[in-house]
Amino acid sequence: MALLVVGSVAYDGIETPAGRVDRVLGGAGSYIALAASHFADVQLVAVVGDDFAPEDEAVLRRRNVDLRGLARASGKTFYWKGAYSSDMNERRTLVTELNVFADFDPQLPRAYRPAEQVLLGNIHPSLQNSVLGQSHSPAFVAGDTMNYWIDRTPDELAGAVSSWDLIMVNDEEAHMMTGSRNLRIAARRLQAMGPEAVVIKRGEYGAALFQGDDCFLSPGYPLRSLVDPTGAGDAFAGGFMGYLAGRRYHRGQAGGFADLRRAMVYGSITGSVCCEDFGVTALRALSREAIERRFEEFRTMTSY
Repeated sequence: MALLVVGSVAYDGIETPAGRVDRVLGGAGSYIALAASHFADVQLVAVVGDDFAPEDEAVLRRRNVDLRGLARASGKTFYWKGAYSSDMNERRTLVTELNVFADFDPQLPRAYRPAEQVLLGNIHPSLQNSVLGQSHSPAFVAGDTMNYWIDRTPDELAGAVSSWDLIMVNDEEAHMMTGSRNLRIAARRLQAMGPEAVVIKRGEYGAALFQGDDCFLSPGYPLRSLVDPTGAGDAFAGGFMGYLAGRRYHRGQAGGFADLRRAMVYGSITGSVCCEDFGVTALRALSREAIERRFEEFRTMTSY
């Protein structure tokens, strides 16, 4: 019941109305792995440079994330810096230094290849395809993408998406890929590309799940204190797929929509927790007991 995660491990500089930090552990792979590790074993494939600190590696190891797929290359680790507006609804990228990530060529250790559940983080579509080519017929594949690949590699992205069971995008990316801002229409068009299920993330408004004609809406958790929204979407993906991996979810599973619905709530929980401190700090301190308490809060808030 291991979840294979492919993505970036990075250092981030973050400025929000709540303060600023620099060179904190970040990257989609880190957020996903830490969130998913509360539900299942995680096998992480990523690359870092010689500047990647032992204490940051220890953050992942303490959550029992398998790092045999974490490659080390000569040079610096991927670095990103961004600043948020006063209401945190807008973000400006100030610095992007790909460094060793520019030549990332994910190679799966032999022990990772039988993984039943796979989450392809936001990397070049050709690399996402390469990972699947190295895998031994996973039971369920989810993938993420972003506007950069939608704009610049639409044909390669379409080829990658066609082999996924589920696609996760935010509402703007769904619009870019389908031409529609209507969630149902956008989801139907995304399903026509190959995935049987679609998750459209909507930031503070939660997320929408579509499978066939079924639809489920998970609200955003009303935070008492919003510190840093960086990585919330990746933490959502980690909680979502971590829960499914723990259930050994597979494509075509009878009654599977109920598991997908619960996965949505767990994803919303880990995504909301992520926003309560800078970087991965809140995810580091999270426990399964705290997750289940918030799950009950969701149940109370949405039951009628």
